[in-house]
Amino acid sequence: MKRAILIVLDSLGVGQMPDGPAFGDNNVDTAGHIAGKMGGLKIDNLRRLGFGNIDGASPAIGRVDRPEATYGRAKELSNGKDTITGHWEIAGIVTKEPFITYNGPFPEEFIKKLEAETGTEVIGNYSESGTVILEALGEEHIATGKPIVYTSADSVFQIAAHEEVIPPEKLYEICKAARRLLVGEWQVARVIARPFIGKKGSFTRTPNRRDFAVSPTSTTVLDDVKAAGQTVWAVGKIEDIFNRCGVTDAVHTEDNEDGVNRTLEIMKKDFGGLVFTNLVDFDMKYGHRRDVEGYGHAIEAFDRRLPELLAAMRSEDVLILCADHGNDPTYIGWNHTREYVPIIAVGAPFEAGRNLGTREGFCDIGATIADWLEVEYSGAGESIIE
Repeated sequence: MKRAILIVLDSLGVGQMPDGPAFGDNNVDTAGHIAGKMGGLKIDNLRRLGFGNIDGASPAIGRVDRPEATYGRAKELSNGKDTITGHWEIAGIVTKEPFITYNGPFPEEFIKKLEAETGTEVIGNYSESGTVILEALGEEHIATGKPIVYTSADSVFQIAAHEEVIPPEKLYEICKAARRLLVGEWQVARVIARPFIGKKGSFTRTPNRRDFAVSPTSTTVLDDVKAAGQTVWAVGKIEDIFNRCGVTDAVHTEDNEDGVNRTLEIMKKDFGGLVFTNLVDFDMKYGHRRDVEGYGHAIEAFDRRLPELLAAMRSEDVLILCADHGNDPTYIGWNHTREYVPIIAVGAPFEAGRNLGTREGFCDIGATIADWLEVEYSGAGESIIE
């Protein structure tokens, strides 16, 4: 039975796209700048597959003479640099009309309706880094019981609450209410529940994050694989990003290590179809927090697990590594960056040492998966299988 294992290394971009300045980005390169700042990365496994040989890759990453995988980079065709547009494009949807973003407060009319529906007032309601706003408003939240609401440069409405003040399940209900209200002129791509614990100076987000996204605007490769009677496993926040559309089985994860562990467990099962995994720590824990060293060590940690994934592959498996956008931790601010994403492909149809160059869209990944799994594909893009 043919299977495709697709792993998104969340935000691990490989260099600025030409239209970066239009998105507020100048001289950004997530992987390259991390490698440069750290004096190189201990990523022998990624390197031998061809990660450092990708066109335009920083010399600090390191090239090899004979890459063992098919490798390249892809442009983003969608109008955005966020989680939803990136993942949807990987799956075959090109988003031309960007989602609404709020650089300031959400409309007072919406806030009042949310408070009326949930029976609780909120605090915050401005654009800020999640960790910064917890330190600023965490104590007030604990004292008053009022959840913290905020946004970022992405199309998101985030609600944070201490787990001992508002348990996660109650927080999810508040988020669902916000999701119902954030439609039409107020519509954003995602409402995100951000549970946390601890006290001022040591507030820490927990793994109980949940995303409540709008449904994809058309069918994706997930829908196509499911419609063909095959299995679609969603690992990490994939189920939330696609609002469960096209998903047959799902598991949420605690961190990157758990994401790899769950993926390996699923690979031991007998089924045909797709395993779609997101490893969010790169983005959530290190990119947004501009933690260069933490991000670098996270890349190295994944590299140490890569041999396990390769060893778990069966004869009719393909493994594809990619990203959904950039998040250069050496750049100003705390938001995503408009970058090319890597493509590393291993398995029977992929020739070792083949350089894909620059693909015209992330959607070539979805087309490739449909091609390998022999399902009718409804999305954009062209397969990289020769």
